[in-house]
Amino acid sequence: MRPDHLETVAGPDLSALPPNVYSSACPSRRLLALLSDKWSLLILPLLKHGPMRNAELLRGVDGVSQKMLTQTLRHLERCGLITRHDFGEVPPRVEYALSPLGESLASVFAEIDHWVHAHFKEVQAAQDAFDRREGQREEAV
Repeated sequence: MRPDHLETVAGPDLSALPPNVYSSACPSRRLLALLSDKWSLLILPLLKHGPMRNAELLRGVDGVSQKMLTQTLRHLERCGLITRHDFGEVPPRVEYALSPLGESLASVFAEIDHWVHAHFKEVQAAQDAFDRREGQREEAV
């Protein structure tokens, strides 16, 4: 139980309000930040293929450190997006899998992956054109 004086220090209870990611005061903004993290965007669709162990995830997501993988998995588990199954064996064996909630989100992220694959060259061309234009402006100044 929280003491009454902490209620005013912590601010009003926002849990009864509808989620609004555009409001900086809304707790849903923190969830959006977690989901927009590049490691979350890569891990969730990878788990659509089925449960995976830590080493499999490390190999599947090139460039992620063990520390970042562990932190991201813990955040995703805390949000109910993945489950962690510890087999209680020696040596330790742990698997991560999508929860039903995570399954619905992984499908959305997979669509983002498809979009990136389909439009990467167009975005790269737009960036190159922008950089050329901006370079010409800087030379003119």
